Amino acid sequence: MTDNDDVSFAAVLDGTLMERMGITVDSVTAERAEGSMPVAGNTQPYGLLHGGASAVLAETLGSFAAMAHASPGGIAVGIELSISHHRSARDGIVRGVATALHRGRTIATYEIGVTDESGQPVATARLTCSIRQQSAT
Repeated sequence: MTDNDDVSFAAVLDGTLMERMGITVDSVTAERAEGSMPVAGNTQPYGLLHGGASAVLAETLGSFAAMAHASPGGIAVGIELSISHHRSARDGIVRGVATALHRGRTIATYEIGVTDESGQPVATARLTCSIRQQSAT
């Protein structure tokens, strides 16, 4: 994974939902984040990729980009996520790309496209994060 401004994001995956879901974050900048997730293990009872899993991938990538934007000395906290599901996936991996729509002093908004292995859209999400200064405690 590529880190921005010496901020290491690899350590934050240990023991998290992202690790359990097999999410891999490939690159992170304040403008863009990319990553992937396997469909296997992230399905609903009908064998289709769970919509909540797509949402977790989208929020993870958008949040990582917002954290890069907030650094150094700041944190990003998700305050709104909306997602539209376009088609199902039954196997393979899905890829997500978060792209900044707005990077302000207190708010950052990202659009996240999730695609299947053939590049077909699976879902599109929009994440808004609040940018805050990290407290001393």
